[in-house]
Amino acid sequence: MANETFAEKYLNFSRVNPESMQQAAIDTLFMTVVAMIFVIIIGFLLGLLLYSLSRNKSPFAKICYSILSVVSNIFRSIPYIVLIILLMDFSRKLVGTGIGAKAAIPSLIVSAAPFYARLVEIAFREVDSGVLEAADAMGASKIQKIFKVLIPESTPALLSGVTLTTITMIGFTAMAGIIGGGGLGGLAYQEGFSRNNNTVTLVATVLILVIVFIIQFVGDQLVKRSDKR
Repeated sequence: MANETFAEKYLNFSRVNPESMQQAAIDTLFMTVVAMIFVIIIGFLLGLLLYSLSRNKSPFAKICYSILSVVSNIFRSIPYIVLIILLMDFSRKLVGTGIGAKAAIPSLIVSAAPFYARLVEIAFREVDSGVLEAADAMGASKIQKIFKVLIPESTPALLSGVTLTTITMIGFTAMAGIIGGGGLGGLAYQEGFSRNNNTVTLVATVLILVIVFIIQFVGDQLVKRSDKR
């Protein structure tokens, strides 16, 4: 064992089950896509609310903003591996199971939604105030300003935020796999690390990197196409 070569230790593909690897990749994509749908919706609404409250000068709005800001920061600051443990009972009651890809989705949403909400708030804050003032001067309603000014002007930043959050989500799914969440992270730990099967760990890692590179490439292309500057 001490004289085992690199190829024998890491490139022994006979120890890799293609079906298990394929299912793990599907589970990772399933967790990412489903969780991101909810993260984008919840994060966008929460980010819009934070932005609106921050521009409102009333004492009540300032209090609400402070509360939402603190809650958002708390959930963003809790390490995901800790958060998934804290929400394990909640996830079990919500989806009917405590293990597998479905069980990881609630904690993925709770962890990533506040993160994306902050990115949305920042994107809206970066919109030129002159454009907003021009919309006010033309008598635009709040809804019109959101859909005709804020969103169009901040689209590149919003898409960049989605890309960053999705890549972060891939990392979260890998951590979820360590405690029964499934996916490539779970396969790398249970079939790779725990059984001293370095080839499985290596292949799972490479697949995760490929997924991340694809997401980054697609995200960058969408940002470039949406940027009118």
